[in-house]
Amino acid sequence: MIEIAVVILNWNGQQLLEQFLPAVVKHSPSASIFIIDNASTDNSLVFLKNNYSEISVIPLSKNLGFAGGYNEGLKSIDATYYCLLNSDVLVTPNWLDPIITHFNTHPNTGIIQPHILDFNRQENFEYAGAAGGFIDRMGFPYCRGRIIHTIEKDVGQYDQDQKVFWASGACFFIRKSVFDSLNGFDADFFAHQEEIDLCWRAHHLGFSTFSLGRSKVYHIGAASLPISSTKIYLNHRNSLYMLVKNLPKRSLYVILFQRLSWDGLIALMYLLQGKPNFFFAVIKAHLHFYKNFKRMRKKRGQLLNTTPYFTLNNLLISYYLFNFKKISSFERS
Repeated sequence: MIEIAVVILNWNGQQLLEQFLPAVVKHSPSASIFIIDNASTDNSLVFLKNNYSEISVIPLSKNLGFAGGYNEGLKSIDATYYCLLNSDVLVTPNWLDPIITHFNTHPNTGIIQPHILDFNRQENFEYAGAAGGFIDRMGFPYCRGRIIHTIEKDVGQYDQDQKVFWASGACFFIRKSVFDSLNGFDADFFAHQEEIDLCWRAHHLGFSTFSLGRSKVYHIGAASLPISSTKIYLNHRNSLYMLVKNLPKRSLYVILFQRLSWDGLIALMYLLQGKPNFFFAVIKAHLHFYKNFKRMRKKRGQLLNTTPYFTLNNLLISYYLFNFKKISSFERS
């Protein structure tokens, strides 16, 4: 069996593969590299065949999104550890070594992410994941190094290995045994928030998620799906799906009502900002959530881990009213 497989999900990403795949090959000598192709219509497959014939390519017959694409493609890969790597990530020398060492010496760790920095502003953390993620009581995500619109510079403040609640899908390491036991990502998410849902389900089974500052990568961010009404829709819909599946039974409906109310305020804010397409994206997300509520509720598994899933009660109030802008300040308090 392969020890670690670096697996890149590609969809019409020939230019990104040309830019970032050479570093993956150069800096991953201990790994086997795979490309899962989500039914690309550009010349990605021709490019790979002509330039990287040694890399295994797993073509899919249609675009299954992030969740479904990985679920289907990983069926063909037998490895102890998976690294799910975005095609717009620049890896660095020895980026895999700390990850493998931690997995080998911490059997209870199921998921790991490196520190993710901004490719275009390399002294800064990157929005999607930064130095590891958390959620508040209502499921709003935030990170060490990034809270809402505040992004920190990386000055080593988070370099110590740290248990977090979720790892970014931009560079997501997971034990194959854990991935299989959870039946992979929830394909109904298609894209966005599926990695948080997976980490939450791993949390239920008692597995830990860690962020390791000894491994760093650089992410362009939003290269595959820029900010749009589609992205707004998926984030709001999938966050609600995640809550229904994972919240403790005793607080499920109370927290859902609170979250739906806050979503309504966010939608109103978009409307007041002259962004009606974002307003209607939130409304659409809620309508689809109501339509699929019973189906999502049936996915609730055994919630075995009684450790609280959140470390902050209300992210929006903390950020906008109490100036909570850095987890480093919060951790020291």
